[in-house]
Amino acid sequence: MNPILREPSQFFNRFQQDFNNLFRSFSDRPSSFLDEDSNVITSQWVPSVNIRESNSEFVISVDIPGVNAKDVEVSMDNGILSIRGERKLEKSEDYNGYHRTECAQGSFYRRFSLPDSADPDKIVAKDRDGVLTITLGKRETSKPKLINIQS
Repeated sequence: MNPILREPSQFFNRFQQDFNNLFRSFSDRPSSFLDEDSNVITSQWVPSVNIRESNSEFVISVDIPGVNAKDVEVSMDNGILSIRGERKLEKSEDYNGYHRTECAQGSFYRRFSLPDSADPDKIVAKDRDGVLTITLGKRETSKPKLINIQS
């Protein structure tokens, strides 16, 4: 068996190709937990959402740390709840003669199809400690009426 001899530059070229392919796979395809029916990606930032349902309401909690409430828009149209916002963070600190500034910004847009039982007239949005909580009341449901059959 003869050993295969390669130039050092071939190893580096192969390494560079593999490295580029690794990062290309992350940037070319959207995250696997997103589906087109409920989300629209407008930046690299998609806030986490929890949805709970009780007998009387739906509660939607959105994690939006660093987002000012005036930079968030919540709307409901034709059974679609839309949440749109933008964050602009800038943090500066001085330490031992060094100055460091970090900036983070990005916009997001999330949409959710709600069932017919959601009442758009009973919607309340509150922002507290970086969590946006949207409460949607439910419509009164009609109870089936039993009809006596006459003979």
